[in-house]
Amino acid sequence: MRKLISILLLSLFLVSTTELYQFLKIPLLIEHYITHKNLNPEMSLAAFLKTHYDHPVKDSDHDQDQRLPFVSHANLLSVVFTINPSLDFHCVEKVFTPIEIKKTFYKSALYNKEILNSIWQPPRFRQS
Repeated sequence: MRKLISILLLSLFLVSTTELYQFLKIPLLIEHYITHKNLNPEMSLAAFLKTHYDHPVKDSDHDQDQRLPFVSHANLLSVVFTINPSLDFHCVEKVFTPIEIKKTFYKSALYNKEILNSIWQPPRFRQS
């Protein structure tokens, strides 16, 4: 039963989101070929396909020609879904030992306190 349901859901998904729905129009192709064959008994299947797919012409049955499979394309349904896995939080007791951190923030070759102090001075006024 599960296999049947999964095949059904997969086929529904593929038909609605890909060009596979065009294969559902094959009976229209057969019916249209039979009408052309009745009008012109010498027309082969290859000639029929060439006139409708290779170089299509706007003729009296253009509306029927547009309903044939793989002639016109529609915007497909786009379905996006995500499955969120269940989140499990586990608390584990750990004993942390403090690590001595030496505070050496400004002892760098690129930083010189005296130079920075000499740059940032308030403006001086000249006395005349």
